[in-house]
Amino acid sequence: MQNPSQEEIRKILEDAKRIAIVGLSDNPARTSNQIGEALMKAGYEIIPVNPTVDEVFGIKAVSCVTEIEGDIDIINVFRRSEFLPEIAEKAVQTDAKVFWAQLGLTNEKAYDILREADKTVIMDRCIKVDHAVLVK
Repeated sequence: MQNPSQEEIRKILEDAKRIAIVGLSDNPARTSNQIGEALMKAGYEIIPVNPTVDEVFGIKAVSCVTEIEGDIDIINVFRRSEFLPEIAEKAVQTDAKVFWAQLGLTNEKAYDILREADKTVIMDRCIKVDHAVLVK
């Protein structure tokens, strides 16, 4: 598994407009909530993907990425590594260009599923940190 270069990640973040956040919590104490809020403040449109909540930040949640209408630029995942292959299978059914597994998350099977479908895959990196460091 190999992540794109820093320059490629910077371009992904600059070009993206809509980010689906899988596992986005409505609990402000959770990391996914804090990062989701930071991404919204940075100007991204956020789509909460979580079957256990109705809404996050006043935005109606969907239970699966395949329920999202319209384009998806990045699917950002906050679920344990063992769930990544299942989420990857759903991701390849969307038009999302990038699958981003948060810091600490990797799964070779998921990586292979996504690369086979010609998706850009980023794993074990924090989207908030990369945005802060790479996007001016």
